[in-house]
Amino acid sequence: MSCPHCGAEAVAFAVPPALREHAPADPAAICTRCLRVAAADEAGVAGAATDDPDLARVDPAFPSGEAGIALALCCGELESFATNRALIEALVRHAEGAGADVFAFLGRLDAADAAFDLDRRRKALIDAL
Repeated sequence: MSCPHCGAEAVAFAVPPALREHAPADPAAICTRCLRVAAADEAGVAGAATDDPDLARVDPAFPSGEAGIALALCCGELESFATNRALIEALVRHAEGAGADVFAFLGRLDAADAAFDLDRRRKALIDAL
């Protein structure tokens, strides 16, 4: 249904076992506008969660499968890069291990209404990686 933070549409996804410790809940959901991640129950989309969600509804830059889910969880942590740096780096490593080109993803991601300054976070991630 909608993001508990901004009211926009949310995309639900099942969280793979390897990523569950990094997720707010299983299933989880990412907002199509602010890129925050919340429990799918909070967004009213728990019944729509799948193992291979259509994250292109959030942004076409998202890869499919587990790599996309790892990057969705990563986006949910970018609001506080300093506090969540270790978690963000772990999610990026997981996404890369699942076949994602994280640099290409960061370059293509277009989220003008994200809950964080995308350009600043993009630079910080590139510097950290």
